[in-house]
Amino acid sequence: MRKILPYLPDLKEKARELRQNSTLSEVLLWNHLKQKEMYEFRFHRQKPILEYIVDFYSPELRLAIEIDGASHNESLVRDQTRQIEIEKLGIHFLRFQDIDVKQRIDEVLTTIQEWIEHHEQDAS
Repeated sequence: MRKILPYLPDLKEKARELRQNSTLSEVLLWNHLKQKEMYEFRFHRQKPILEYIVDFYSPELRLAIEIDGASHNESLVRDQTRQIEIEKLGIHFLRFQDIDVKQRIDEVLTTIQEWIEHHEQDAS
């Protein structure tokens, strides 16, 4: 049985807006994640958790994937605090730079696949 993650209900609308206004790198990565190319694991995009929204989240893997772009440069401390709070729920993080997703998507996908291979037994 999956644990229901706490979140602020007000974030559902904000998450919907973010999905409708995705960045290019989010669209590029989502095109792979939504096809279940990651060993058939399901991912959600713009998932509310606590008082935050993560770019992508797999409930089976308890894995959040974040794409850090220009907006993240100014909020490094806030992003670190946010990650620590979410990790307390037993959620793991993978972070990628926006430019890497745009220019080296194959390397990004390989990193995600390798993480899954190493942690897949935790999802059982």
